[in-house]
Amino acid sequence: MRITDDRYTRDRLKLDLALRLIRHEARTCTIRQITTLSGDRIRKLYRAYVAHDSDTQVRRHRGKSPSQPAWFLRNAETRRQAAVLGGLFGLCGLLETTTEPAVVSLRWGALFCSAFETYLRAHSDPCISLEHAWCLLLALRRQQELHFAQCPRCETLGLIDRLKPATAACGWCAPLRQAVAA
Repeated sequence: MRITDDRYTRDRLKLDLALRLIRHEARTCTIRQITTLSGDRIRKLYRAYVAHDSDTQVRRHRGKSPSQPAWFLRNAETRRQAAVLGGLFGLCGLLETTTEPAVVSLRWGALFCSAFETYLRAHSDPCISLEHAWCLLLALRRQQELHFAQCPRCETLGLIDRLKPATAACGWCAPLRQAVAA
């Protein structure tokens, strides 16, 4: 038996994706959702390959994953970065609702990581963690609280709160509107 046999490919892809998520400091429950690996297997991967690696300082976060979509609308910069990340999700095809969100394939998980890594490279000071990115992706797929729409003022496509009136400004116009009012 060789590790390169096709029957082991899927298992290797799961482990590689789990290590990629661990290096982004994802919680065990998020990694479990994306890779379908058990929590025990994820913790063993961390201990075996990441915990004693002196090159990187990867923290393991505990507790419940972020789940409040309103977090992305708390200030203009977070809203801007969330719009960029949401746009990357759309470009990768992650926002298409033709697939069931509960059924996450390894390809889907790899696309999610690629979109998040592109977001990290695009921002010198990113404010969205992988956990929040996962929350954003799930919220945008549900489209109950957050969705993309045109700003009524500047007509750019941005992240809009469905529960607020349509006259709310986007992340780019909000600071301008405040500066003009002052």
